[in-house]
Amino acid sequence: MKLKIISVGHKMPSWVEAACVEYTKRMPRELSVDIMEIKPDKRSDGKKNPAVQAAEAERILKAAQKDYLIACDENGQEKTTLALATMMTSWQTMGRDVSIVVGGADGLDPSLIQQADFCWSLSKLTLPHAFVRVLLTEQLYRAYTVIQNHPYHRE
Repeated sequence: MKLKIISVGHKMPSWVEAACVEYTKRMPRELSVDIMEIKPDKRSDGKKNPAVQAAEAERILKAAQKDYLIACDENGQEKTTLALATMMTSWQTMGRDVSIVVGGADGLDPSLIQQADFCWSLSKLTLPHAFVRVLLTEQLYRAYTVIQNHPYHRE
């Protein structure tokens, strides 16, 4: 099974790239993590634009193909690391790859959230997109270590 983080945004700072590489290289081949960047559409007036969200959603769905789709949204369900590990175990039995999507500056298009198999809130806080990538790669690695009874996660 492949895990994909599909994120609207590009040109991340070097510290983001370094952190994401560090965690993704720790993952086993059978749970590889790839980060796919979706170039954001231009926003002319700085206001939320449904047409921009829809265009980004279309590119996200094309990248996700027929994967199990997880939308990151502040209104989704919060999960503990142990719950994430349980979810990851169930993903491995589905026979599908998993795409975790992170929206652009305006968030995800509501139609994409409705199409998602699961809507996940990483936090009630507003998080910068660069940080979300690092958070996701670290938590996927941490969940994997829980499944493997590795001492990385201490509870």
